[in-house]
Amino acid sequence: MKKIVITLAALALITGAKAQETVEAEISADFVSSYHWRGQELGEAAIQPTLGVSYKGVSLSAWGSYGLKGGDDLKEIDLTLAYSTGGFNIGVTDYFCVVGSPRYFEYEAHKTAHVFEANIGYDFGPVNLQAYTNFAGADGVNKDGKRAYSTFIEAKAPFALGGLDWEASIGAVPFATSFYAKANGFAVTDISLQASKDLKITDSFSLPVFAGLHANPSTEKLGFVVGFTLKP
Repeated sequence: MKKIVITLAALALITGAKAQETVEAEISADFVSSYHWRGQELGEAAIQPTLGVSYKGVSLSAWGSYGLKGGDDLKEIDLTLAYSTGGFNIGVTDYFCVVGSPRYFEYEAHKTAHVFEANIGYDFGPVNLQAYTNFAGADGVNKDGKRAYSTFIEAKAPFALGGLDWEASIGAVPFATSFYAKANGFAVTDISLQASKDLKITDSFSLPVFAGLHANPSTEKLGFVVGFTLKP
């Protein structure tokens, strides 16, 4: 699931980083054995397409997940507007994550299936820190039954080992919310370890493959995901 742009010029001056000078576009699709997100298993085998454009640090992207099981599996469309410069990033995401066929353009309070999230983070190189908070839409509630402003904080660390690219991550929910399973207060909800490698098929085509373990100490569940990515 994914970023509004604030004082872009000021941020660029702070970091002193060069912005890209040409428009770049991305199109790809992941095929996964199951869909895990922040310690929650949201669906079975799925195709997850990505489409995006970026220019001078500003990006607009669409990401989706469509269960391959049938009509009662999860369908998701996420739209993200983001800005990044150097290691810094900020953005907002509109999540539309449903089973069945509710109306996409229903935004009325207490009826909408959309969830709106803001995020901010910094990639220090050895460690990437991110914080995400829901600020509108179909958010969860806290112990008093009020909007929880559900928040998720995450740290990721990439490394290379044995000819593979690895990434270890840990994520936690800092306070009670019904948006994340069994988060009745501070809870570590995701500990993950993923490895990936480009599998050479021909001299001009390689297939990125990946596998990962996803543990949720809060719910005492463990998932194992394998998949591959198709892209031009």
